[in-house]
Amino acid sequence: MSLKLPYRDFDLSGIDTYPLASRPSKVRHEDLARPLKPGASLSEFLDALPRQLAANDLRDVVDAIGDARRRGAPIIWGVGAHVVKVGLGPLLVDLMARGFASAVATNGAGMIHDFEIAIGGMTSEDVDAALGPGRFGMATETGRDLNEAIKAGVDGGHGIGQAVGAWLLERQPPFAHLSVLAQAARYGVPVTVHVALGTDIVHMHPAASGAALGEGSLRDFRYFTSSVCRLKGGVYLNCGSAVVLPEVFLKAVALARNHDVDLTGLTTVNLDFIRQYRSETNVVRRPTAGIGRGYSLVGHHEILIPLLAALLVERE
Repeated sequence: MSLKLPYRDFDLSGIDTYPLASRPSKVRHEDLARPLKPGASLSEFLDALPRQLAANDLRDVVDAIGDARRRGAPIIWGVGAHVVKVGLGPLLVDLMARGFASAVATNGAGMIHDFEIAIGGMTSEDVDAALGPGRFGMATETGRDLNEAIKAGVDGGHGIGQAVGAWLLERQPPFAHLSVLAQAARYGVPVTVHVALGTDIVHMHPAASGAALGEGSLRDFRYFTSSVCRLKGGVYLNCGSAVVLPEVFLKAVALARNHDVDLTGLTTVNLDFIRQYRSETNVVRRPTAGIGRGYSLVGHHEILIPLLAALLVERE
């Protein structure tokens, strides 16, 4: 037979209490947000944010990048395709010019968006409208010229990023000044492109060379690994890549560890719409365990990255 408990009021008359002032508290009055006056600077905006959670993380990230630049430590940007597609390439170009980007890594789609912007001032086709009629990914210049640039550069001993950047810099298409790859070639900032075969529209064209794509991307992985090996006291940012770049970064870190490379003081940052397994594990947590600090900043690329860039520039 089960025991049936009665309705019985609990006697609160004997509870122990303590003075509020004696209690350790996570939020204090000096941690609260402060209203801004009209005309306030971005630095004043950052300082006025509450001393809590992501606001503290943003301050730490700005400080880490600024400190790395002052000390001459590398700042490497891993950039997913969406970052380029929503128009942030010119900000990366400006950060390169100012010394806030020591190297850039992207995937095949990021390269394609950047290339299309450089040669035509436009990118990002309407997939829903183009897929049915069989026109998706069939832009002549993208398929022909980009594959030719990759093959020629790889045949000359370059990786994909270096090959495409040099091709754009030499030909100076109308919008080359907006291109991350072209301007990286101009400033001498290495760009690596990490391709997954079959994922990009240029692989659908007859000019595509599996040998060039494979060899070029493998070279870029080795170039990228050499850059990662110099990240002691530096910063790695993964912006908008959920799978490819986090996996590539983890393998580069593994090779650095295999060669007993010291990565002490490494700061990693993941910026994306949501927190996802690979970026949180392979960028934020595993590489920095016991030697550095990892951060996640969650938000729209087209807002968060310009904010971060502006804060860096203002503190320059």
